[in-house]
Amino acid sequence: MASSTSSKLSEEKIIGWFMDTVLEHEVVPKSIYKFCKTNKIKEEEFYHFFGSFEGLQQAIWERFYANTINVMQKNEQYDAMTNEEKMLTFFFTFFENLTLNRSYVLFVLKHHKNTLENLAPLKGLRRNIKDFATGLIDERNSEKSLKILKQSPQIFSEGAWIQFLFLLKFWMDDTSANFEKTDIAIEKSVTTIFQVFDNNSLEKILDFGKFLYKENFA
Repeated sequence: MASSTSSKLSEEKIIGWFMDTVLEHEVVPKSIYKFCKTNKIKEEEFYHFFGSFEGLQQAIWERFYANTINVMQKNEQYDAMTNEEKMLTFFFTFFENLTLNRSYVLFVLKHHKNTLENLAPLKGLRRNIKDFATGLIDERNSEKSLKILKQSPQIFSEGAWIQFLFLLKFWMDDTSANFEKTDIAIEKSVTTIFQVFDNNSLEKILDFGKFLYKENFA
């Protein structure tokens, strides 16, 4: 017969314990055995949800993504949005999610700021963001009758991922009130990537470039 602890155990509860441990002790738990003992569960109960701490950390980022999509889909106006508006909404909502967990995110990423692209915990998130972007460009392409006007979902989705990594680094360094500069970066970057795919607007690219130069080198 299952114990009362195991009957109430969930992925969400284990993630909460893990994040609390990281924030309180400023270190990733040394072993699953000690982590389980501290939280009064059996190792096999942990393995029912995660195969390793690495898998758990990846699940945290995927949960940020899932929470973002859930919030967006609850917006009654979401289906009527343009693809550009959907991408804007995604990034605004995702970074609001990150801000709610900023202490944890900064801790786990602080030593990997320049190597985020290949960071293992972000692999699942990379797949999710690229799938989301691919869906947007596929929808946009379906509205174009001429093949020559259609854009590559692979290139667009990879661009969206690189865009996310830039925004993540920007957000990590942002010290403005309510992270207003990150909001500006999101708006300008999303506008730029859609303009580039639509008509290669040099004006938009230069505007975004000037903003980046001002924020990073002024």
